[in-house]
Amino acid sequence: MRKLEGKKLVVATHNSGKLREIADLIGPFGFETTSAGELGLEEPEETGTKFEENAYIKAFFAAKSTGLPALSDDSGLEADALDKAPGVYTADWAIEPDGHRDFDKAMKKVEDALEKKGATTPDKRHGRFVSVLCLAWPDGHAEYFRGEIEGTLVWPPRGKKGFGFDPIFQPEGYDKTFGEMTAEEKHGWKPGDKHALSHRARAFKQFAEALLEN
Repeated sequence: MRKLEGKKLVVATHNSGKLREIADLIGPFGFETTSAGELGLEEPEETGTKFEENAYIKAFFAAKSTGLPALSDDSGLEADALDKAPGVYTADWAIEPDGHRDFDKAMKKVEDALEKKGATTPDKRHGRFVSVLCLAWPDGHAEYFRGEIEGTLVWPPRGKKGFGFDPIFQPEGYDKTFGEMTAEEKHGWKPGDKHALSHRARAFKQFAEALLEN
């Protein structure tokens, strides 16, 4: 596994919510980070059918464009009753005709699909959040780290914290949705901890243990 050298890293995202969470997670390690959005990079077309494929597309594009290692996240919500949809197309479910993303409407779209399937009780509304982090170098080399968190899809949405589909996802063993949790509660992890809660924190924990610690 290739180790990171230096302390400069591009976060390959235009999503302010993702950038905030990744910045929170990597902050304790002393990295100087900038984002693809801040650098004015284009958003590459995500043509993959797996989280790993789209994570690589974003990370490698940013790395090749800047000459620096780039870290990307491709993540999504899987509902078992919907054959794991929206999955890798999670963000697409939020796209409106004018191109902007409306996650309130996207959450209602998930709810409508679940109701159509008869998934109206908690035992039928199981799902998970998946996050795949990809660290890519300008020469094309990449390392991958995958995190998942199981939970229940609730309705109506609860909480204004977090972003995306957080208000309808209640992780197993908790009575709050991600939308009701602070960033610290949602991550449930900091350097040295044995456990992490969110899908992104679980992927980042692997990333940190493999490439940043020791």
